[in-house]
Amino acid sequence: MVSKNNLTVYWTLFVYNQWQMYIAATSKGLCYVGSPNKPFEELANWVTKRFPNSVLAQDDEKLRPYTDELEEYFRGKRKNFLQPLDLYGTPFQLSVWNALRKIPYGHTQSYSEIADYIQKPASVRAVGAAIGANPILIVVPCHRAIGKNGKLTGYRGGLEIKKQLLQLESRSLLMEASPLHA
Repeated sequence: MVSKNNLTVYWTLFVYNQWQMYIAATSKGLCYVGSPNKPFEELANWVTKRFPNSVLAQDDEKLRPYTDELEEYFRGKRKNFLQPLDLYGTPFQLSVWNALRKIPYGHTQSYSEIADYIQKPASVRAVGAAIGANPILIVVPCHRAIGKNGKLTGYRGGLEIKKQLLQLESRSLLMEASPLHA
């Protein structure tokens, strides 16, 4: 694992329509997508906790590839994110976050399905905790994780945001299926 000390974490504020979120990347890739409409302190606190002695530097250009992909996502033009990620977590968290990335656009899976997928069927609560610790909202699509009963469950950005993201993906898929969209 790379030393967390003396690392530069680059950030920008992504703005698209009503969506405003701070995003951050290291030289290796995207490491953070903040909760929509939260203050800069959310990012600063996360960086301080995860990367002691690091330097936060605003760099809109360095983050442009990531903001471009996020904008394409919000416009319904992107289903998969291709830019590199720089994820820091326990091996268990990383396995959960990788499982989330395999949930197809516009679909959902329950926490227990994710636990089964990572071959830890008795770890549903731990899966929920790992999902709650996901630092890269939207790109690592924790909004696609739902309760076993099909209900929406916790989301760092709030349940209304989770609902909006799922609706955005559903609308995009409907538009693709429309014969008038061809």
